[in-house]
This record gives sequence, C-alpha cells and structure tokens, in this order.
Amino acid sequence: MTRIGSLLRNRSSGSEKEKQVSWCRIHLKPGFASPLVMLQLVLLSFSLLSCTHAQPPAIINLPVHHTADGFRNPCLPESKRSFFRYFRMRYSGDVEYPDYEENASKVPTVKADLDQIRNPQTAPQVTWIGHATVLIQYRGIAILTDPIFSDRASPVTFLGPKRVHPPALSIEDLPKIDYVVLSHNHYDHLDLKSVRDIGSDVFWLVPLGLKKWFVNAGIKEEKVIEFDWWDKRQFDRVIISATPAQHWSSRSLWDKSETLWVSWLMQIDDFTVWYSGDTGYNPCQFREIGAAFDKIDLSLITIGAYEPRWFMKDMHINPAEAVQIHRDIGAEYSLGIQWGTFRMTAEPIEEPPVLLKDALMKNNIPLNKFETVKIGETKKILKLDGP
Repeated sequence: MTRIGSLLRNRSSGSEKEKQVSWCRIHLKPGFASPLVMLQLVLLSFSLLSCTHAQPPAIINLPVHHTADGFRNPCLPESKRSFFRYFRMRYSGDVEYPDYEENASKVPTVKADLDQIRNPQTAPQVTWIGHATVLIQYRGIAILTDPIFSDRASPVTFLGPKRVHPPALSIEDLPKIDYVVLSHNHYDHLDLKSVRDIGSDVFWLVPLGLKKWFVNAGIKEEKVIEFDWWDKRQFDRVIISATPAQHWSSRSLWDKSETLWVSWLMQIDDFTVWYSGDTGYNPCQFREIGAAFDKIDLSLITIGAYEPRWFMKDMHINPAEAVQIHRDIGAEYSLGIQWGTFRMTAEPIEEPPVLLKDALMKNNIPLNKFETVKIGETKKILKLDGP
C-alpha cells in the first residue's frame, strides 16, 4: 500500500483539550440562552462547518488533493461559508429546526436479533446500529463502520447533538470485529469513548493523518493503518480500498482539513460493499469509483443531514444526490443510512426515506434497489435482478 502518512506524523491531530474562544455579538432569537447554547453551537460546528478560506494549492509531486498543511477537495470550488454565517442563520434566521426528540417515534426501530448476528447464515448481512454505524458480516468476517455508541456526538458528555435513539447494539453485544473503517474525524463519526471501548483487538483502517490520534487514544500502533485515496490493502480474504469523498475534517476550530476524509470499498471473498461516509456530490469522483471496480454488490449511502441546502450542499448529499451516487458507482443494491439518530441539521427526522422514494421514482429505479431499514434491523443481501 502506498504510504504517505509519514508526511503527517508530526501533526498534533489527537488533542482532546478544550480551547478558549471569544465570539462576536450578534442579534439572537428570543429565548437564546447565550452561554450554553453558544457552546452547543460550537460543538455542533465541529461536525458541520467549514471556513471561508480559499482552498490551499496542491503541492507539486503530490496528489492533487494534498496541500502544504493538509488536504482539499479537488472537485469543489472555493467555499464561501463561515461559522458566523451559520450562526446567524441558526439563531437569528428563519430556518426552523424540528424537535427530533418529540418526533423520534417516526423513525422505525426494532430490537436487534442477537441470535442472527451471532450466528449468521451463508448470505452477507448488515445490521444498522444507528447513524453511520453499520455491522457488515460475511463468511466469518465482521466489519464495523464509523462506530459511535455514545449518547452525544460531542467532545463533552453534557452538551452537543444528543441521540434520540440508543444504538441498537452495545459494544458488548457485538460479535468479534475484525476491521473498523473510519471515514473522517468529525465527532459523529469518530467517537473517543467508542474507540477506547472497542480497543486494539481489531484493525483500525483510517484516513491519512489520524494514526497519531488513535495511538494517543490508547490503540496499539500496529493496529492502526492509514490510507490515502485509492490505497488498497489485502488482509487474507479481505481487500479494502480507500476511495474519494467530498468532505472535510476537524476536531476543533484550529485543525481544519489537516487529516483526510475517505469513503471505503470492502471486498470479502466474492462480496463487495461500498460505504460513503459523509460526502457532498460531484459528477467526477463517484463515476471514477464506479469505473474502478467491476461490481459493487451493496452500497451504504448517507441520506440525512442535508438541510438547509445553501449551507450543506457542498459537504452533505441529500436523498436525490444519494440516488445519483447509487447510479454513478453502479451499485447493485443500496441502503440509506445516517438519518433519524442525531439532530444535526434542519430537515424533519422522518423526511429522508420519503425523499429517497421520490428520487427513485423520478429516475425509474425500482424501489427495492435502494431501501432503508429499521434501526436494529439485520438485512440479508441477496442478488437482485433487473435494471
């Protein structure tokens, strides 16, 4: 596997310390509890925001998505968004954020079938644990995506986006996990407590720049493997490749895009599954992924966290764009994930599956080609016929 991670070894991407920030004054909606809500906003911003700075230029003799101090999105123009623009919209604008806790019952859930999970049959199966955390099982191999089992997607336990549905499985309920793939370092995808609880009994496959963070968290160095886009590594019967995504990374307001973000292609014997992670849409990278692989039996594509579009579009796909990615990569079958768990954006909690069905019908794609499942449901992946 190509190793470029040494370029980033001296970066301090693993710090979990709080830093002090002074914020400008702004006219707020009535009822704004400034100290707590301000902190809440800062915590949420780690998962949603990017800065107004132009993207740094790529470095000669390095891939186009590399910069002098991190990484960039080569298919994305300069960003015009900012923390303060988002702040004004969120707390003094007209966008209404629905109450996810009050409407949590609109998201279907089911008690996980532990017998099926611990004794899988011959067909590949996946279990949606919640948000972007999915358990993939096939022929004795178990892979976990972006594990977050904590109550909040936050650097602290008392503020930040809170789950409205508990994880369908606890870490203790999990079967033996062989590999964990990590898409990027935002708090709703990279959770410190979950990482420590899972520990060093698995291989952690992570984007460039994150190995130091994992070692600082207590994971054995030899159990953490960094990937650049298009890196591929074979583990006996498993081949795992990091593929591009359009996103960004940050654990604070001071480390924007210092570590990479990826999607993942995982092949277990004759079964191939692609996981999107967080991404915006562009018409080039996903077609490249589709052209690079002979087949993708299953794709796990985020369908939530997309409103308001003026702010989220570059970095988070909506259901219609998820359908376009399904087509671009040539997936045989797709599941929509990362919705109905944390309130991080402005769409109603129950909306993503509705818009997904609308997009499928508009594109004349059978509804059984791209579905959603209940939180906790285990889905057997069988070959589907038809277009």
